[in-house]
Amino acid sequence: MHIRFDVPADPGYPGRVAAALSSVRLRKYGYIGVSLVVVGAIGFAVSRGLARGEQISSLWMAIVVGGLLSMLYSPWVRWRARRRSSRYAVEGAYDITDDNIMMRSGSVSGGIAWDGVDQVRDTPEFWIVYVGRVPATVIPRGLMSAEDAETLRAYMAERGLLQLR
Repeated sequence: MHIRFDVPADPGYPGRVAAALSSVRLRKYGYIGVSLVVVGAIGFAVSRGLARGEQISSLWMAIVVGGLLSMLYSPWVRWRARRRSSRYAVEGAYDITDDNIMMRSGSVSGGIAWDGVDQVRDTPEFWIVYVGRVPATVIPRGLMSAEDAETLRAYMAERGLLQLR
């Protein structure tokens, strides 16, 4: 297998990559936030029913507000990542073989050996490549030809790396 494709200097591309990588890392804050909101709302309702006073009610409201802030943290970080990374738009390229994934962005290049990849997750726009538990890079499917994308998908599935959404 040898797949090569170029990445144009699109100002939106680095932001989409940053959003995809950060959404993986920040998903837990949404779950924590929902849990805090539910616990806080139940606690608030129970404390109002027991008429224990304003101090207990304000504690439960603080938990609800903390949960809401936790839920908003992930979208805020993704928005900042998109906004800040738009100035990093440079031309690049991917060169994917049976042995490794080589990436070039501007004058910087690097690679990841397939032997070091633990899993690849499928998202609507990218394949997110994990080394250990860390999302290391993305492979943009939209910039590849359909034949190359299918070849790479089959290769990753054969190696047992591809995790579907």
